[in-house]
Amino acid sequence: MAGLEGVEQPRQRMGATAAKWAPTVEDERALKAVELFGNPAEEVVRLPSRPESAATARRLAQSVAQRQWMLPLQCSENVVLLVSELVGNAVRHTGARIFGLRMRRPRPCWVRVEVQDPSRGLPCLMPVQPLDVSGRGLFLVDKLSDRWGVDLLPRGKTTWFELRVAER
Repeated sequence: MAGLEGVEQPRQRMGATAAKWAPTVEDERALKAVELFGNPAEEVVRLPSRPESAATARRLAQSVAQRQWMLPLQCSENVVLLVSELVGNAVRHTGARIFGLRMRRPRPCWVRVEVQDPSRGLPCLMPVQPLDVSGRGLFLVDKLSDRWGVDLLPRGKTTWFELRVAER
């Protein structure tokens, strides 16, 4: 590198967290998440209530939506985004140590995603202003899903959304 002697160059770090994004890398991470935590399309997957669990939940949702159910790209991206929003709410607002993630196909043209937590506090859809930097989670769920809601349980609740899936 002629002419750059004495100028500090940025270091290239190679590691799991610094790896560049690529579809194949994300695919591998999604498969690894299913291997480690289970398949939310087959059973309720229990995850620790920590911020990094949102990434795990996204990977699980991606694996089910794209590989198992082979949903159209836009639909699978919406599923992944909305899973992230519901998980983020469960982690931030419930005080839970663990939450559950479940994905189902109740009917051929529908996807249902459920996030269970031990809190009976109800989520609240707040008005969103253009410059708001937070509080958009349920707004996105409301706008992108066909329907959503909360089922109270004897100990806790299930917050869910459903998306209609176009036939291929």
